Amino acid sequence: MWQPVCNVDPPNVWRPGASSQANISGYKGVRQEVVAWLGGRTDMEAESIELTILMPCLNEAETLSDCIRRAQGFLSNAHICGEILIADNGSTDGSREIAKKEGARVVDVSQRGYGAALLGGIQVARGRYVVIGDADGSYDFSALAPFIECLRSGADVVMGNRFKGGIAPQAMPLLHRYIGNPILSWIGRLFFSINIGDFHCGLRGLRRDRIDMLRLRTSGMEFASEMVVRAALAGYRIDEVPTTLSKDGRSRAPHLRTWRDGWRHLSFLLMYSPKWLFLYPGLFLLVSGLFTAFALLPGPVRIGNVAFDIHTFTVACIAILVGVQAITFAAVAHRFAVAHELIPRSQRFSGVLDVLSLDTVLLAAATLALSGFGGLVWCTLQWASTRFGPLEYASLLRILIVSLTTFAIGVQLALTGFLSAIIEIPTR
Repeated sequence: MWQPVCNVDPPNVWRPGASSQANISGYKGVRQEVVAWLGGRTDMEAESIELTILMPCLNEAETLSDCIRRAQGFLSNAHICGEILIADNGSTDGSREIAKKEGARVVDVSQRGYGAALLGGIQVARGRYVVIGDADGSYDFSALAPFIECLRSGADVVMGNRFKGGIAPQAMPLLHRYIGNPILSWIGRLFFSINIGDFHCGLRGLRRDRIDMLRLRTSGMEFASEMVVRAALAGYRIDEVPTTLSKDGRSRAPHLRTWRDGWRHLSFLLMYSPKWLFLYPGLFLLVSGLFTAFALLPGPVRIGNVAFDIHTFTVACIAILVGVQAITFAAVAHRFAVAHELIPRSQRFSGVLDVLSLDTVLLAAATLALSGFGGLVWCTLQWASTRFGPLEYASLLRILIVSLTTFAIGVQLALTGFLSAIIEIPTR
């Protein structure tokens, strides 16, 4: 039986057997009490545990024992009072029995998914700090000292950086190493101003109480992105330390699916950044469309041998329409995300939205819609004046296109205004 260094007596605080295992249905709900003390130790004494080393597990029998022993060795050598917690996600290869035999605590998480397993483990973790890492043998649990030093110095989240620490041959697919991880990490830095070089390292440390406050929600591989993004949006201190990545010791295929999970990470980053998903593309389309439309409103423009006329004018007006729609989507998405505490309230952006009340938006929408409708009526009267015969095609068509665009924008703003107001209805 492993004997960690703790500030309580007796030192054997884990007992392999039934009492070292708990079960939670999914990962939502209140942290459950898990009795893992010998001699009737109380919850107050459990607070003396400084570190929980948490490993999500789904059929990791080939490597789990070695990972647990490395983690035990680290706790013993570093004189840290800690626990090793295995969040089992439905293993059928005897992983649970191996974990209990090695002296680790096991919690069963019925909801499938990488994020679900980690959330289930974090909920029942007893340590002040939690270090999470895969149980496939790719991470060295005997080298966690840099993570603990950063956490003790005040960091809320500590990320490992495999690119700085070293990646063993065949430890990471070339597509992940040179394209997937670098691009997704660059997008994360761009969208959220996070100075992290390896956004998706599976070895990371965190303060349990601070992570609890984030109320993380995702259940799949995108949980790795959610943790970093939500921590950054909340203003948490995020440190980064070099770590190594070894070739995993599994004979089976990895749970990670390159294209599916890569897309889930990318879509998550986009959905948590309404500015980059909606606002900035919308502003680009609106500005470029307005510039082009005003340039072509008097008539065709020739640049060299290329002439820009009514067809380019039509494309510009469509760009204006799509741009306005994207900007209104950004406003609605921001209000929804703030209302559901997915992102913090932005003083600048939220201040603008506060001014745009439903009444204000409807007034602007009515003005635009009536203006556009007036243009349509004028065009119809012009056509009627010729007994609905031939017209001056180019000049009248420009006015018709502008009128239709203005009318459509007005209707769109009215609908968006009501949708935004619905989102702000208080819920219990």
